Amino acid sequence: MAIYKVTVATGDMVEAGTNNSISITLVGSYGESRRTTVSFLFLPGKEKSLSVHCGQDLGPIVLIRLHKWRLFLEDAWFCKDVRVTAPNGTLYRFPCYQWLEGVTTVEVREGSGKKLVDDKLQILKEHRRQELAARQEAYRWKNFAQGWPRCLNVDSIFELDSNIQFSRIRANNFTGFLIFQGASHFLSGFLLRRTSWNSLDEMRTIFSRTQGRDIGGCLVCCPLPFPLH
Repeated sequence: MAIYKVTVATGDMVEAGTNNSISITLVGSYGESRRTTVSFLFLPGKEKSLSVHCGQDLGPIVLIRLHKWRLFLEDAWFCKDVRVTAPNGTLYRFPCYQWLEGVTTVEVREGSGKKLVDDKLQILKEHRRQELAARQEAYRWKNFAQGWPRCLNVDSIFELDSNIQFSRIRANNFTGFLIFQGASHFLSGFLLRRTSWNSLDEMRTIFSRTQGRDIGGCLVCCPLPFPLH
């Protein structure tokens, strides 16, 4: 009997959790585990740990399969990553960072960067082929107009997979940040200013509060709408 320790992490976004059933299958060089239920409840930013019992050693773990099954109401789940510890103590990491929607199964490769020639197992070659085919289907191009650059062959962003769309949650974060900054500038007198700046020190009293804030990895800078004398 080989026992594998598995930890499944959910993203920390507000709507990342799910009440749907999530199960996992471990795929190794020597065989696969049975499908094992992880949990029926996932909360944002939390981890679930479990043990997967196998009748034999699976060898190096090369893939995992995450199975999502709708119980009552559908709610998407954002999986951050999965970590698997083998009986010999070897730790395998599977970065996921994607939404799982509906009744679906998602295969995630082990996180070590490898080239095509490194894939010795047929299951890895097939996984790479399917992944390429899915990307070719998702990113189809069309000509918007003669002489214009090509664009995605969709009529709306809502036709795209949710992992391709700009996250609504991230959009709300940007909106909230803009509201906060607007309120800060208003209270500090920046938005109502009708005169020119007198010195750089005067400008610093405003911009020192916002300069260097990081939103989603982007440095937010404010233009200077007023002349500096």
